[in-house]
Amino acid sequence: MILECVSYIVFYLLAAVFCAFLAYCLYVRHVHQKYDHIPGPPRDSFLLGHAPIFARAMKSDSIIHDLFLQWFMGTGLITAADHDVWYRQRRIMDPAFSSTYLRSLMGTFNEMSERLMDHLEEIADTKTPAIMHDLVNCVTLDVICKAAFGVDLNFLKQTDSPFQNAVELCLKGMVFYLRDPFFALFPKNWKTVQQIKDAVELLRKTGEKWIQKRKTAIENGEDVPKDILTQILKTAEEEKVNGAKDHEQMLDNFVTFFIAGQETTANQLSFAIMELGRHPEIYKRAKADVDEILGTKRDISYEDLGKFSYLSQVLKETLRLYPTAPGTNRWLHEDTVINGLKIPGGCSVAFSAYVSQRMEKYFKDPLKFDPERFDVNAPKPYYCYYPFALGPRTCLGQVFSQMEAKVVLAKLLQRFEFSLVPGQSFDIKDTGTLRPKSGVICHIKRCS
Repeated sequence: MILECVSYIVFYLLAAVFCAFLAYCLYVRHVHQKYDHIPGPPRDSFLLGHAPIFARAMKSDSIIHDLFLQWFMGTGLITAADHDVWYRQRRIMDPAFSSTYLRSLMGTFNEMSERLMDHLEEIADTKTPAIMHDLVNCVTLDVICKAAFGVDLNFLKQTDSPFQNAVELCLKGMVFYLRDPFFALFPKNWKTVQQIKDAVELLRKTGEKWIQKRKTAIENGEDVPKDILTQILKTAEEEKVNGAKDHEQMLDNFVTFFIAGQETTANQLSFAIMELGRHPEIYKRAKADVDEILGTKRDISYEDLGKFSYLSQVLKETLRLYPTAPGTNRWLHEDTVINGLKIPGGCSVAFSAYVSQRMEKYFKDPLKFDPERFDVNAPKPYYCYYPFALGPRTCLGQVFSQMEAKVVLAKLLQRFEFSLVPGQSFDIKDTGTLRPKSGVICHIKRCS
């Protein structure tokens, strides 16, 4: 009798599994019928082993709705799918990135960059190789903490700070979950999943503490830094934004700014140093550009930034070859026809800057590092060059990022000579953002 019952249970379980498998097959067939007419990325877009999606429609449970992003960045500026939710947040954030405030940040950019210069002097004296990505990552973290949140942590002096590791774990987690929706289900991944959750919790608890401390200071009438956090809280108060949901969105955006505000700039600087080290003639010209404008003065002014014409070209070309955020998504509410192809509404379209910016169709000899592409008289690459995205959702912090990158790179070129340690890899590491795999290891020497 027991054996007969077990047989029935096994039979029904197998039948249920078969029905579920059949239903899944029918669902996949339905999806293919809906999207198969849309071409995939061209063969020549799979460069350097990186294969991002190129203008390909994805079903609605794509990146925007991914479970990991819901507890990582929540519904912050990057991940908010609802336009009204995004627009409300953007309206609150915009004043914090006004030209007046950005001008006032020059002191912070100079101060944090000087810390790096002092550290590099010590390295130069000891004649030990420097891992430049690690060093510029410390500087950009210091900048975002001070400029955005009024906190001075001096990461170059810390040997055990958990923040760098937490940022990297969060970005890795995003990649794991996007590439494998079942990643968290396998026991072999449970330790990694817990580490990622701990990293997210660390960043969100840090944000909670810093936001609450600033709120208390404002309520007590204390003098507070006129930084991005103060501006956000001020604008939020004017907009009557005080609910629990709004507070969670502040934390969402804290994580967003904490990571996006430093990770992408650090990666851009690392790639720029790498390419300057690989091209002595470009290095020489960039240094001449800096020396002509700065001479021997230490502090860089806001007006100086606009004069770095060739240095700006170097940074733009760096973002063309190495867009640190390799792509962006846009949601289609309605059926849309693009170049004769009907894209069904109710899906997300992924656009890869990495792909389009490396295509021969748009850029001659696309794998060549050539800052002349961005000369003032050169043809402007529209709609195929978008390292900061395009349209209303273009990156809010792009001016902040490029001001910071110019100050750091200009000071480096002014004060030091650097050369790449032979034998290192020039490959790209994809951790959600793109970074140099080797870390860009350099010999550093003071300028005579």
